[in-house]
Amino acid sequence: MTFLWPGMLWLIAAVPALVALYLLLLWRKKKAALRYASLSIVKEAMAAGRRFRRHLPPLLFLLTIATLLVAVARPAAIVRLPTQQLTIILAMDVSGSMRARDVEPNRLVAAQEAGKAFVADLPRGVRVGVVAFAGTAAVVQPPTHNREDIVAAVDRFQLQRGTAIGSGIILSLATIFPDAGIDVSDSIYGRDARRLRPLDPTRPPEKKEFTPVPPGSYSSAAIVLLTDGQRTTGPDSLEAAKMAADRGVRVFTVGVGTTKGEVIGFEGWSFHARLDEDTLKAIADRTRGEYFHAGTATDLKKIYEGLSSRLVFEKQHTEITALFAAAAACMALAAALLSLLWFGRIL
Repeated sequence: MTFLWPGMLWLIAAVPALVALYLLLLWRKKKAALRYASLSIVKEAMAAGRRFRRHLPPLLFLLTIATLLVAVARPAAIVRLPTQQLTIILAMDVSGSMRARDVEPNRLVAAQEAGKAFVADLPRGVRVGVVAFAGTAAVVQPPTHNREDIVAAVDRFQLQRGTAIGSGIILSLATIFPDAGIDVSDSIYGRDARRLRPLDPTRPPEKKEFTPVPPGSYSSAAIVLLTDGQRTTGPDSLEAAKMAADRGVRVFTVGVGTTKGEVIGFEGWSFHARLDEDTLKAIADRTRGEYFHAGTATDLKKIYEGLSSRLVFEKQHTEITALFAAAAACMALAAALLSLLWFGRIL
């Protein structure tokens, strides 16, 4: 535990002074009782049970004061709390390799069903966006709280050629940080960016200064990347992962399919679709996320269910002054009630 105002801890020095004052008052009261009371009354008053009752309310009151003095220093600790205003981007592969049936009924359908189940289990306060990527990437649903819109976006997936995993990660980052000046066109399309971007000489692209942060340090957003990991085009996957790591965003990778894979045909092409676990593990490791393997549709659903709790709740360094104040209030109330019950007065 740490303190935001550690200089205020010197106030705790008042606690020993209060203890000394209490002992002095007890001594003076005992001296007066021995002077004026009969021996039988004194013996009765000093019975073990009554002695305990006599000191318990003052002890609770003393602990109340000590707890409040600690609270003045504003204690903070690492506690597990739900992240506020969390944004999760589902970056889902819609390339031809997702047609493979090593996950029944096929990789894409299994991913869609598991993705929708994952979204349904998230707290209503979590915003979810959907990015689909194949040869390029597109935001098919901007971050929203509306679960029906998210489900509709996932259901609209259509298979396309190519697998640009890096494009999916970069576009997800641009969706999380819309005002960060991430040049999506240059990152995704490279030399073709000028041809694809409308020219406006009066409004050149704004370049913003960027300072890298520790990987995994950004707690308000995360990316869930679902793919078979076989990049065929677009930016390098690990370079895109480095962009996410430099911004503190964790990428949780979910490998769908089997390492053995299968040979499939798509639009006149025939290719071997297999799971590239090494790349997905490297992406997760670089961004301080986690890698999960989904060999079957059941595995995929379980992985998503586990991700919801991993992403929503996390350890944070948080001020806990309110907890100390609440504890002090409870002890003060207990001291007052016991004193009224046993002695008919408050302390």
